[in-house]
Amino acid sequence: MAGGQRGRPSPGRDFGWLWAAYAASALGTGLAFSAFPLLAITVLHKGAAEVASLAATGAAVGAAVAVPLGPWVEFRRKRSVMVAMDLVRCAALLSVPVAYGLGRLGLTQLLLVSVVVAAADITFGAAAGACLKALVRPDAMVAAQARLESTTWTATVVGPPLGGALITLLGPVATVAADAVSYLLSAAGIRAIRGREPRPEREKRTGVRPGARADARPGARTGARTGARLGDLVEGWRHVLAHPQLRPLFLHTVLVNALIMATAPLLAVLMLGPLGFTPWQYGLAFAVPCLGGLIGARLAPGLVDRFGRHRVLLVSGSLRVCWPVGLAFIRPGVGGLLLVMAVQFALITCIGVFNPVFAAHRLRLTETGRVARTLTAWSVSGKAATATLTALWGVLAGLAGPRAAIALAGALLLATPLLLPRREVPTDTCPTPGLTRVSER
Repeated sequence: MAGGQRGRPSPGRDFGWLWAAYAASALGTGLAFSAFPLLAITVLHKGAAEVASLAATGAAVGAAVAVPLGPWVEFRRKRSVMVAMDLVRCAALLSVPVAYGLGRLGLTQLLLVSVVVAAADITFGAAAGACLKALVRPDAMVAAQARLESTTWTATVVGPPLGGALITLLGPVATVAADAVSYLLSAAGIRAIRGREPRPEREKRTGVRPGARADARPGARTGARTGARLGDLVEGWRHVLAHPQLRPLFLHTVLVNALIMATAPLLAVLMLGPLGFTPWQYGLAFAVPCLGGLIGARLAPGLVDRFGRHRVLLVSGSLRVCWPVGLAFIRPGVGGLLLVMAVQFALITCIGVFNPVFAAHRLRLTETGRVARTLTAWSVSGKAATATLTALWGVLAGLAGPRAAIALAGALLLATPLLLPRREVPTDTCPTPGLTRVSER
């Protein structure tokens, strides 16, 4: 295989197609970043409560719908699942401009589309993780994840401004249509990946004690298969919580992401309300720091080569939580704007380093037959935690003010590095007893 930068192994040509597919969908998502809220406000004339409900309910219900899809993805060919989810998202999004053109667009349809897209996002992500693990060599995984992370931040920087221009010229429905087309491009990129994908094997919990004779009756076999299918729904959480390396990473990442996201609406209220920042200043404060994500993702593979995966994971995971508490000290004027930009830049740079290393490490620690269920459980838990803490911090802000709520979240974040694993445990020391592999029929 051709070498990468400085002799680093290349993720390979097939990864290039997966990367191109991801770039297309990420850019489409960036273009349509604010399309649904704008549609609800400008076309349907809905208020703040209904717009907030649209965002929160769509994500929460979509996550719940995705729970049973994790086991379904695990035992299907992943590329076929990814193409199917791209087509589902494309069809759902295209229903919006069609309904708009017919004069039938309503809030219920936007909510249903949000649920479908959210569930498809989680399902696609679970299949993509398993596909990535199969396509990329372990020693090139950090480099591959870094490229995906760079693409995410590029789309975050470029997408919303372009989407805003497109909305200004053609209206918010145009960005929804552009997002739908991006999923068609993503599906085409996935279809271009060469090589036959083998059919996955089913992992079945036997429930038979060591040394005991299995019951040969036909009814017993049927019951075992039914129990295994029901157990598949929680297998992702079971695997994560039983693993000495994944468990602390799971608790750390879910809590950190939820605390960071819970303060986002409070900071918007503070900046656009009492502090008097304009919308363009608010947008600038969060767009420019996203360049830090590009820098961090570019640095990640080299840092791993020099210092090792576990050390980079520990240091970047600890550094990224040091900054958000600074947002509690924001003041009006240019100084306050620069403070937000500096804090966000430092935070996002550390995230840019942490995310690809963490994602590669998580795939390394997860068996191929459990990747989809593990990623689904992780994503569903993250969305649920974010929704819960966002609601709690909204109540807290109402009682003590947004600045106090932001300060509390920042203080709690400072304690989260305690959840990171202090030492690396070899993968082969983490067995999962009671499981056998049988071919799915």
